[in-house]
Amino acid sequence: MATQHDTVPGSQSRASASDERSLGQLVADASRDLSTLLRGEIELAKVELKESATAAGKGAGMFGGAAFLGYVAFLMLSIAAGYGLVAAGLHPAIAFVVVGVVYLIIAGILALIGKRNMKKAGPPERTKRSIDETKTMVQQLGHHDQNAGGRPQLGPSGR
Repeated sequence: MATQHDTVPGSQSRASASDERSLGQLVADASRDLSTLLRGEIELAKVELKESATAAGKGAGMFGGAAFLGYVAFLMLSIAAGYGLVAAGLHPAIAFVVVGVVYLIIAGILALIGKRNMKKAGPPERTKRSIDETKTMVQQLGHHDQNAGGRPQLGPSGR
């Protein structure tokens, strides 16, 4: 009785050739697949970052427009406050100086609050502490490896 391998010439040798790929071929295939995967991930990241940057740019433009209109409103309300003081009976020059002095007082208060907050800011203590801990751990591992003959122990048998 003839089997399929007997009827198709060379089929057995092809099956064994594909089953017995060399380690080099397997590593090359894995490397190629990993490279393809990484390229795909990088392209996806580029697309996502482009979309995110576009949205951020539009948002920044809207904030810029809002800031400009807020500034214009501030100027209009300042003028209105000055004319309000004129309507209350002050000379126009004095009325606008009063509005200016009020803004200077507000600016001074904001500057003092900002200065106080800046004094609270300091170096990133937790990050420095974490880096020091990591550095100490790496140094201890280095000393441990040197005590073991400079060769890392990979398993219970040392292989």
